[in-house]
Amino acid sequence: MSLFGAMNTAITGLGAQSAAFGNISDNIANSQTVGYKGVETTFIDYLTESTAASNSPGSVVTRPHYTNSVQGTLSQSSNPLAMAITGQGFFPVSHVSSLTGGAPTFSNVAYYTRAGDFSLNQNGFITNGSGEYLNGWTINQATGVVNQNAISPIQVTQTIDRPVPTTQVTLSANLPATPASNASVTSQVNIYDSLGTAHTVLLDWTQTATNTWTVAINVPDDIAAPAVGSAQVRFGPTASGNPVPDGTVGSVGLATGTVIAPAFSAGTPADLTFSADFGNGAQPVTLDMGVYGQSTGVTQYAGSAYTLRGLTQNGVPPGSFSSVTTDGSGQVIVNYDNGQSRPIAQVPVMMFNNPDGLKREDGQSFTATNESGTALANSAGSSGAGNIVTGSIEQSNVDIATEFTRLIVAQRAYSANAKMITTADELLQQTLDLKR
Repeated sequence: MSLFGAMNTAITGLGAQSAAFGNISDNIANSQTVGYKGVETTFIDYLTESTAASNSPGSVVTRPHYTNSVQGTLSQSSNPLAMAITGQGFFPVSHVSSLTGGAPTFSNVAYYTRAGDFSLNQNGFITNGSGEYLNGWTINQATGVVNQNAISPIQVTQTIDRPVPTTQVTLSANLPATPASNASVTSQVNIYDSLGTAHTVLLDWTQTATNTWTVAINVPDDIAAPAVGSAQVRFGPTASGNPVPDGTVGSVGLATGTVIAPAFSAGTPADLTFSADFGNGAQPVTLDMGVYGQSTGVTQYAGSAYTLRGLTQNGVPPGSFSSVTTDGSGQVIVNYDNGQSRPIAQVPVMMFNNPDGLKREDGQSFTATNESGTALANSAGSSGAGNIVTGSIEQSNVDIATEFTRLIVAQRAYSANAKMITTADELLQQTLDLKR
């Protein structure tokens, strides 16, 4: 009987609109949730009978339509670890299955998210606002090579940066062509030993003849001999006997002490090497004075005063942890108060053939399904993977105006289905009253 069919159809309509209300409610409630992906509602008609001569009322059911591949608005964040993906892809994250002595044990299930509001927790792990642990490829600290064979939670454990002993001092200066009689000039630079202790090196320059200078190297902290040695530096072709332009280094020789001077070769470094001992054995240091025949490094041009343009060294004192930052390639970089920065991991972008086929999980995360396909790890911006934007987060992709429009439509449809039920009930009652 069509009245019963109409009532049954209207009842399924109420259920379908209820499901739509649930999805709309979920979307509106999460309109401000970072990385949230909205759920739309698809209605499907199921038939009882439909031919050219007859049509019987059927039913309607709903299916969720996911929008995992629809990007939300990116907004800037003051959080240096915040990241967002422009384009396709997800961040790999892990969920904690248990805690033992404060140390987390991670679930074997792989999770993925677009919620990039990351920060450093008390154990040095990088987690987002939902408590999910960011995964990445590790970087070998000795070689700088990224290990793309395994993905694991990123933890910052290097709270102290090791010292780097000085191996090279670079000097850029102009020695005066006409200095005052018997004048000497001195440059001073601090170098570091293998323990990161600073020591002073004095470079004393004295002109001994026209276009000829002697540089004496003194290291007051050297336990063997503070006056480690000297060398003669000649400028121009006349003094050096080598085909170099006037005012440029033409030869380095007559080395004494631990100083070693190289032979002349056009276009090669004009440097010398000396050794200092600070109690940990001989530490060789190269004094880089530029290139033979070129006006870089040390020169001797017109003037009566010494002009120091630059004096640097490559040693580093020990440093303490300062901060953690990220860059556009997904590298996680640890910064130290000695001015050094070291990348410790790189965050890959996980790709799926059908991201809308992912299974939704708690905390704006997803897991792979047969419909989504297997996750593929790519570097940011390669092989179709989206780019990583640092200092930004991706907001929910829910549009409030659209959801309110859907809400009004769903409300009217629900009311119409309810009216169908009451109307069908009234007609059935009238039919029953015909017997009286």
